[in-house]
Amino acid sequence: MMMSIPFAGQGQVTEAEAGIATLMKKYEAVGLAVAVVKDGKIIYTHTFGVKNTDTKHPIANDDLFRIASISKSFTATSLMQLVEAGKISLDDDFGKLVGFAIRNPKFPEMVITLRMVLSHTSSINDSQGYFNLDVINPAKNADWAKCYNSYEPGKGYQYCNLNFNMAGTVLEKLSGERFDQYVKHHILDPLHLYGGYCVDSLKQDKLVSLYAYDTTTHQYTPQPLAYAPRREELSHYIMGYSTPILSPTGGMKISATDLARYMCMHMYQGKYNGVRVISKKSARQMQTPVALKEGYGLALHTEANLLPGKVMMGHTGSAYGLYSTMFFHPKEKFGIVTITNGCNTPDTDDTNPFLKEANLILYKTLIEHQRSK
Repeated sequence: MMMSIPFAGQGQVTEAEAGIATLMKKYEAVGLAVAVVKDGKIIYTHTFGVKNTDTKHPIANDDLFRIASISKSFTATSLMQLVEAGKISLDDDFGKLVGFAIRNPKFPEMVITLRMVLSHTSSINDSQGYFNLDVINPAKNADWAKCYNSYEPGKGYQYCNLNFNMAGTVLEKLSGERFDQYVKHHILDPLHLYGGYCVDSLKQDKLVSLYAYDTTTHQYTPQPLAYAPRREELSHYIMGYSTPILSPTGGMKISATDLARYMCMHMYQGKYNGVRVISKKSARQMQTPVALKEGYGLALHTEANLLPGKVMMGHTGSAYGLYSTMFFHPKEKFGIVTITNGCNTPDTDDTNPFLKEANLILYKTLIEHQRSK
């Protein structure tokens, strides 16, 4: 297992790792990868546990996880680039962008905007699924109206994966690049990060296996669908419509270390290591809550319950047994990434308790302790 600790003291590292080791046992975790950032620099990265329960191979710092809903921020960041280029506006009619009517049947005159879609205030839901656009396309699904809630667009909040699979489709239609390629060329490559949405474009031996814990059998079940290459679907890909195959809503595969570098870009308002990905204005818009009660902006949200007395900014992810967190403090310039490929925790709408406790340990030992010297 690789480790990088350019700034953290060895005593604090030992304390952090002892605490994490205890947590691993408490939650029967399969594996965990973490990265800690302070003042824009990664001061600590480490991995615990295994990437595969059969081979028992340890996770490496450059191994890739499907990070689930943190992926949404890559989609929103990409679209903000098009906003800056003048190709779209956050207040554009989303139906005109995606190519078919996006209207809540209870409020047919109310325009649903790109801003509403990216902030989950669109009144759209996942009740009909979100793996293809047919579910909400009136020409393809007789039950399309069930994709909408009863409240007025812009006046309520419901987290919705379909929002972002449609948003990724708009990115394709306007950029002319396949979704995964756009993110690679305009975010990953400029920041020198390795990852992507298309499984076959990645090194297969770097993918960390994911496991869901079965509370009945008390055993872990492998989740190979997390990395299904979907080659047959991709062979019939239709640009600007088949995009959900690549899962803009949850399909990014990246290491905890590179995710921390990406996080730094948002922490420093769109720029990292001299590379500007989005403007300061765009970064502020992403971090400004649209859904005020929930604190959700444009694929980034505030979180006041992760660390005591700290209001953090970022996102969580959960799918196929994986749980992930990416949170930073916009003013104090520190941040933490944690990703597990399987743990025994109860279902909750809050941050995964295993990762929440891991964040607290890493903060107290590697951030707070260093500042108290």
